[in-house]
Amino acid sequence: MPLKLSGWVLHHFLISPEIIQQNWFTLKEEYHKWYTNHLSRDFEMLVFGHSGFPVILFPTSKGRYYEYKDFKLIESAKHLIDTGRVKIYCPDGIDEMSWYNYSIHPADRVKTHIGYENVILHDVIPFAKYETGQPKVAVGGCSFGSYHAANIAFRHPDQIGYLISMGGSFDIKQFIMGYYDDNCYFNNPPDYLPNLSDSWYLDRLKNMGIVLGTGEWDMCLNDNIQLSNILNSKAINHWLDIKKWAGHDWQWWHQMFPEYLAQIG
Repeated sequence: MPLKLSGWVLHHFLISPEIIQQNWFTLKEEYHKWYTNHLSRDFEMLVFGHSGFPVILFPTSKGRYYEYKDFKLIESAKHLIDTGRVKIYCPDGIDEMSWYNYSIHPADRVKTHIGYENVILHDVIPFAKYETGQPKVAVGGCSFGSYHAANIAFRHPDQIGYLISMGGSFDIKQFIMGYYDDNCYFNNPPDYLPNLSDSWYLDRLKNMGIVLGTGEWDMCLNDNIQLSNILNSKAINHWLDIKKWAGHDWQWWHQMFPEYLAQIG
């Protein structure tokens, strides 16, 4: 039978739980696959942990749902996952179909991205809430994964309790090559945030826990400083964490991730 969640039905959800054992590292891992109408295709996701605050983690540029497992970001936070502090959801990425798909018009790249956002909003977030019993979720990512996390957090602050960005890049203009329409504007945080004046959004963003983690050698340092300045101009509390001697790579994100996750609660 399909799983009913808050008035909608999640069809074709295949769950394959397994226990991953690597020396002393033991972690519950589940594989999920379902057909989503929002992209008219199958969609895959890994979930780590048994309980805790739900954290949706977006892969880096053109990354897949297993990227954070393969690059051991999940392992870096194993103590928080195993003790039930957080439960990590790693949805697939479709950047190759959207932002990096130079065979289609830029307008269609943005529309494909919007379809991806709808998968997160209508499939992944409700499922994570259902499993954990939490009213909101956290979102996060490394590099371009931080764009996905930040954009959905700023656009839907009623759904998001925390935003964790590590080495984030937030501007999509590099992918649309001079093309611009309303969909581009409303999916580019450096453009729409400075003009945001609606108290419904601002009040919720001011209650969100926001971390912008970067390093003094990070190639995305200026992106994070720019976003921090925008947030400051709107009186939105956040933590801009510029780590010394840190750059844009996994070894630094391994250090950031458990530190930032520990702020949830």
